[in-house]
Amino acid sequence: MRSAANAYARAAHSALSPREAESAVLIKAAQQLQAIKDDWANQADGLNRALGFNQKVWTIIAGAAAEPDSPLPAEIKRGVADLSIFVFRRMVDTMVEPSADKLGALISINQNLAAGLSARAA
Repeated sequence: MRSAANAYARAAHSALSPREAESAVLIKAAQQLQAIKDDWANQADGLNRALGFNQKVWTIIAGAAAEPDSPLPAEIKRGVADLSIFVFRRMVDTMVEPSADKLGALISINQNLAAGLSARAA
């Protein structure tokens, strides 16, 4: 029984903060998109799957920022909304007319937002 409690304590201590978790998910989405971009000829079939994952991530981000009880300042909420619109439009555009070059902006946005979340978590 004691070893189970110790294992739980270790796991709880190593758990990610919400910002660290958001950062990790954005990095994962960026890595998936980067893998497609880097090997377009062989990975293009996975494009819709990677874009779908990115869409889920951004739906959660946009939804959380739009919540009435969100602690974010109004200016940040507007910024997240504007950025989300750009991301969603770019994803749809990429699905309609696939191109590796179109992934660069999505990758960069995810990486920069993840870096910002990591910095704020630290």
